[in-house]
Amino acid sequence: MTARVTFLAALAIPLILSCQPAHRGVTIRFWAMGREGEVVQELVRDFEKEHPGVHVEVQQIPWTAAHEKLLTSHVGRSSPDVAQLGNTWIAEFQALQALEALDPYLAHSEEVRPNAFFSGIWATNVVDHMPYGVPWYVDTRLIFYRKDILREAGYDSIPQTWEGWRAAMRALKRRVGDRRYAILLPVNEWTQPMIFGLQAGSPLLAERMTRGAFSGSEFRRAFQFYVDLFEEGLAPPVSNTEIANTYQEFERGYFSMWITGPWNLGEFRRKLPEALQDDWGTAPLPGPTGASSGLSMAGGSSLVMFKTSKHKGQAWALIEFLSRPDQQARFYRLCGSLPARTMAWRDSTIASDPMLVAFQAQLERVAPWPMVPEWEQIAIRLQELAEKSVRGTTPPDSVLAELDRDVDRILEKRRWLLTRRAASHTGSGG
Repeated sequence: MTARVTFLAALAIPLILSCQPAHRGVTIRFWAMGREGEVVQELVRDFEKEHPGVHVEVQQIPWTAAHEKLLTSHVGRSSPDVAQLGNTWIAEFQALQALEALDPYLAHSEEVRPNAFFSGIWATNVVDHMPYGVPWYVDTRLIFYRKDILREAGYDSIPQTWEGWRAAMRALKRRVGDRRYAILLPVNEWTQPMIFGLQAGSPLLAERMTRGAFSGSEFRRAFQFYVDLFEEGLAPPVSNTEIANTYQEFERGYFSMWITGPWNLGEFRRKLPEALQDDWGTAPLPGPTGASSGLSMAGGSSLVMFKTSKHKGQAWALIEFLSRPDQQARFYRLCGSLPARTMAWRDSTIASDPMLVAFQAQLERVAPWPMVPEWEQIAIRLQELAEKSVRGTTPPDSVLAELDRDVDRILEKRRWLLTRRAASHTGSGG
């Protein structure tokens, strides 16, 4: 108790500083990735006006180099004060003890509260019940589809149960013929079978996230549903690198549905002809038992503070500023990144866009991937093995058993660490 009081008292100093002009200049180093790193500089200028004496040095980093650069800076103790971090990386950097725990800051914040964000997105920032990031913008997957072709097949919308959806895909297939398909599910993407697993109720990992759960009945059901779409000829067994121009093929009707993300809103508007603009739409993902089971992934980027920061008060003030609904809506207008803050969706630009209605509905039912540093390695392994079943060389049950064995090996160190930690707590080992 005493230690906590002391900690909070120490914390209060930078928090107070964040609310007052700095008499001596303070520079905060902020790393942001890709396009976001370019446009956020416009927002940062207004933060500096609100906080005289605080200068934010934004460094734009390519996504392809971001992970390695963040790791290198951590090892060299040269991490920035604040950074944009893909939310699947949070568990890894928390395990490295690179990130500042944010619970004490949240306890004093009137701006950043967990219930002001989509709950599934907020969960991606929490490791062992402690928040380490604040969602900045969100990403999820849903269906982009040809309304005209679906209508010709006898449907005015995407059915919201798996069986209804599959019936619609069969009708589409009958309408478009042998050389065209109902849906594109690129075999070099793991998100689709993994999302179906979430929808079927699979935990994906078992035993405190130390072993694979892919042979369990829930994931087996989901994986069979996924493989059946190929076996029935509803989806072509191709990777997206085998398609020269995905947008042209969508226009040509090679496929009528595509599970993809928000970045394609702008691409569809730019790359599809004007005559087709009223003939495509977006829809939330169906689920095994209806809309409420139609989960999708909770992706996106978060704002994190590094433990090594010497300006934590000012760094937290920047995170609060970028989390404000008006700034999140402005960020969307600048680069199209969807706001994590639910109130920002009331902005007229966002609320008036009919294509975003489905995204807002989908974001109300998203779930995080397991928060383990090894997650991306596990997901890629699913992708590699799933293709064997899609191409008919290995039965689904054999693929999932092999995947569980591989995942158990990948998570071996995690099991050892948890066992060692438990022994340490009971005093029976070290």
